[in-house]
Formats: sequence, structure tokens, C-alpha cells
Amino acid sequence: MTEAQWHLDLAIGLFLDKRVTLGRGAEIAGISKPAFLDALGERRVPVNYDAADLEMDLQTIASLRLAKNVHS
Repeated sequence: MTEAQWHLDLAIGLFLDKRVTLGRGAEIAGISKPAFLDALGERRVPVNYDAADLEMDLQTIASLRLAKNVHS
């Protein structure tokens, strides 16, 4: 088992135990949120995505758009 695999397994375990959020799980695994979601999907781990998660994602998108416009 590689270190990356160990981190991913740890992150998934913590996520399953509801001890970390999706974002924190991705950070622990050292991968992006979409990659972490893919890993969860491959293992058929249910993802609880609620209104608060959506709001955070929308804020992130808005800030990325703002940053892009500033640097354009």
C-alpha cells in the first residue's frame, strides 16, 4: 500500500464515521473534491450533500469567478 492509498483509505474511513466533511476528507487524501467524490463512488459510499454544502460550493464558484476577472 502506498502512502497516497493509505491517506485515501484514512480519509474515507473518517468520512464514513462522519468525523470529517467531504472537503476535509479530500484534503486528508491529498486530492481534489471531485476526485474524492469519485473514490467514494467507486466504493459505493453514500454522500450526504445538503444545502450548506451547496451554499459553500456556490460561494467557492463565485470567489473563483471574481479572482479570474481580477486577473484577466
